[in-house]
Amino acid sequence: MEHIKTFHSITYETSNGPITIEGPLSSDELKKYNFHDKLVAFRPAKKQFEALLEIASFEEARIIVARTEEMIVGYVTYLYPDPLERWSTFKMKELIVLGAIEIIPDYRGQRVASNLLKLSMLDDYMENYIVISTEYYWHWDLEGTKLSIWDYRKVMEKMMASGGLTPAPTDDPEIISHPANTLMVRVGKNVPETTVEVFDNLRFLSRYNQRIKSEG
Repeated sequence: MEHIKTFHSITYETSNGPITIEGPLSSDELKKYNFHDKLVAFRPAKKQFEALLEIASFEEARIIVARTEEMIVGYVTYLYPDPLERWSTFKMKELIVLGAIEIIPDYRGQRVASNLLKLSMLDDYMENYIVISTEYYWHWDLEGTKLSIWDYRKVMEKMMASGGLTPAPTDDPEIISHPANTLMVRVGKNVPETTVEVFDNLRFLSRYNQRIKSEG
């Protein structure tokens, strides 16, 4: 599968001044910018930037950033599922994961996250993918936002809807381990029905494996 990427960019005003959302960016393009030291949701900022530079080198990967002049203050990543995760079971070339989205606290509430997702989907080639995001409440910044689990989920779902992702059922043990967890999915317009059927088997992998076992 050829992973065609088309660059898009928007700039708009926030209460903190103008911000630019752009991408997908290559590793070399990312290196032109600085990485804000408050982007620490997943690991220390320096290590996270190194991880993004590596991800950007993957053929299928996409990284969209939010920046103020030369400073990256937010980003979203898309890439294939980790080989150790259930979502890589069928090695679907059309399935990519919204792996991370992060905004520094100063720019929360400024439509940065929703605009990162909107810009991601401006690329027509995204219609060839099934995009998923696995949302676990233990990854949410409940302390920083002062939101309850359920209020945070509402905010998360509204944000994901900006990119066309909606909740979808699954029998994934981690997701069903808590009612607040959810699988978010966007099926591109160009994804064949046969691929959607494979993805449906993946969403309900336990049921699929039981069926295969009984038929065998």
